[in-house]
Amino acid sequence: MAANTKSIEVHNEAFIDGQNLKVSTFRAKPSWNIDLKRFRVFLAEKYKVKEAYYFIGAFDPKNQELYNALQRYGYVVVFREHTESSISHKKGNVDTDIVFSVMKKLVEREKFDKIVLVSGDGDYWRMVDYLIKKDKFAKLLVPNNATLSSLYKTRTSDSYRAYLDESATKRKIIYKKTR
Repeated sequence: MAANTKSIEVHNEAFIDGQNLKVSTFRAKPSWNIDLKRFRVFLAEKYKVKEAYYFIGAFDPKNQELYNALQRYGYVVVFREHTESSISHKKGNVDTDIVFSVMKKLVEREKFDKIVLVSGDGDYWRMVDYLIKKDKFAKLLVPNNATLSSLYKTRTSDSYRAYLDESATKRKIIYKKTR
């Protein structure tokens, strides 16, 4: 008689600072681009990410093709809200939106296992520290090791960080031009 073994499904959620991801890989030496379709698969397979929230600055109609592609790949696209009066002075800073969204999930006791954060920005350090203490943090995926905030280097264990520009990972997610 076979043992009744139930596999426990992990439900992690990723929060991606789209601006940080783009700028950090662009500033790398040499610069490179992430294949966002392959990256979504990577998140699901390696980190058991069921929901991946891709935070972008203000909506720009010129980028509609990108937004559509992100949704086809399985991302939930989140835009930074702006009032009509500030439309010409849009700022893409999504840090507070990400922190608020993650903390809201905790307060409202939404069902998820752990958070994966894609950014090297030190503005998230307090949230990351809190999530680690609550056993709700899986990994900080750093787009560019050279631009990682010193807050993570000095105050967070290496076991909580992975680098997207590490050669084995980069090979899996780099955008390869097709002719």
